[in-house]
Amino acid sequence: MTLPEDKLQKTSDENSVEEKNSEDEQLDDGSMPLTSHLEELRSRIIKSLLSIVVGSCISYFFLDEITKFLTAPVGKLYYMQPGEAFFTYLKIDIVTGFLIALPVIFFHIWKFFLPALTKSERAVLGILVPSSVILFFAGLAFSFFLIMPVALKFFMGFSTDNLQTMFSFQNYFDFVIMFALPFGFVFELPLVIIVLGQLGILTSEFLGKYRRIVFFLSFVIGALVTTPDVITQIAVAIPVMMLYEVGYLVVKYVLKK
Repeated sequence: MTLPEDKLQKTSDENSVEEKNSEDEQLDDGSMPLTSHLEELRSRIIKSLLSIVVGSCISYFFLDEITKFLTAPVGKLYYMQPGEAFFTYLKIDIVTGFLIALPVIFFHIWKFFLPALTKSERAVLGILVPSSVILFFAGLAFSFFLIMPVALKFFMGFSTDNLQTMFSFQNYFDFVIMFALPFGFVFELPLVIIVLGQLGILTSEFLGKYRRIVFFLSFVIGALVTTPDVITQIAVAIPVMMLYEVGYLVVKYVLKK
């Protein structure tokens, strides 16, 4: 017995609707095959790398101004090896390109985690991306303008009449990167806590339980990345504690986890 064509078409349409609804439900509940995850990760890594290339091309035209800004705290620098200046300029260009591409990079990072979120939770992407960029640059500024000058003053204080300070171009830039970039990532702490709290990985009870340990580690970090000056160590530890506290309060009172 054969069904009329109109009934066959109706059955086919119903099956298509059911498949579409099933796909929507799959996206909403956050499930995704492993192969799709890997393909998604590969695609976003490539796009992020391309954005860094574009950012580096843009920063190349302002390389002199960027270098002058970075070297302002110490003035004249020297290079000790034939290729040192070239490769240091190249490093500055790539790092600056990374910073220019940061909004795109954070967009792809958060976008990658969207399949793990429900449809309503994905709306926070518009808040996460600008917040990530602002916090990262706030960390860079905090380090470059507040912490690094104190550290430079401390280290330059060891110079004597027989021991003069002479910074090489490469070593100075490596010093700047060592001080600045970690603070940029540390300032992302509240966002990481909030996202992990939303995913159910962290709870306010867990964060409250280990609060004292985090506060202690904040002073350890302050001692490791700054001079032996206690004031400077406290100046580093306090922002870390405040960032942790912001994440904890949001998880407890806003997310109610």
